[in-house]
Amino acid sequence: MDIVCLDLEGVLVPEIWIAFSQASGIPELKRTTRDEPDYNKLMKWRLGILKEHGLGLKEIQDTIAKIDPMPGAKEFLDELRSLTQVIIISDTFTQFATPLMKKLGWPTIFCNTLEVAENGEITGFRMRIENSKYTTVKALQSIGYETIASGDSYNDLGMIKASKAGFLFKSTDKIKQDNPDLPAFETYDELLAAIKANLG
Repeated sequence: MDIVCLDLEGVLVPEIWIAFSQASGIPELKRTTRDEPDYNKLMKWRLGILKEHGLGLKEIQDTIAKIDPMPGAKEFLDELRSLTQVIIISDTFTQFATPLMKKLGWPTIFCNTLEVAENGEITGFRMRIENSKYTTVKALQSIGYETIASGDSYNDLGMIKASKAGFLFKSTDKIKQDNPDLPAFETYDELLAAIKANLG
């Protein structure tokens, strides 16, 4: 029995923090897990910048409301979900992901939670589990699933390498060069064909 595990940002929707960096005019916020492998370090740094600029959850949610899935993402996901079970495993937060899940037709997502003060300031974040993508894939395998995984960033490599089949999707040249053993695709048609070839 197969289950497909997909990253969210950079795979199905644009990077939220890059969109917010552009909307807020704060170039430092463009930094993502493609640049910084340590997610805790990255998030603490982001929260510091938000505090410095007096920005909170509402401002980020206003930007997210304007983000649409990547062209073809919903169709890809719909077709994939007609063939097998799919879970999106993301290091994003429920407060960010919900409007995007609506636009993608409410797929299942496992992600994290922000700690938000009454005034809307993001004061912290709670990770669902340490090293969540890899840990989730191993847990799914422990209950009888064979996993197929795809993502674009450093924090996806664990789940990709631990799976029966794993693929980079729209990744960076650096990540592709560092992982020459991983098939890398740029289009949903290529990714869908590779996943189909490994089902069953």
